[in-house]
Amino acid sequence: MDPVGRTVQRRGETIELSAKEFAVLETLMQRPGAVLSREKLEESVYGWGDEVSSNAVEVYIHGLRKKLGAELIQNVRGLGYMVPKA
Repeated sequence: MDPVGRTVQRRGETIELSAKEFAVLETLMQRPGAVLSREKLEESVYGWGDEVSSNAVEVYIHGLRKKLGAELIQNVRGLGYMVPKA
């Protein structure tokens, strides 16, 4: 992941992400091993006062899993999401 160039590569291949998918992934990658709540991820994607649909984060997580692999982002039931430590 290149936060400056806002690009993501997996196995040498550049993966196209939407701005919001990138924001969710960047937030998770900044704290590998830490469980982040849906609310925390919403804060990273939306500005204050923006309308947030109830399942927006889940939609972005689903898209990221399809593009990058299901094993990259883990769901910690009842708590949130995490990227495992490398």
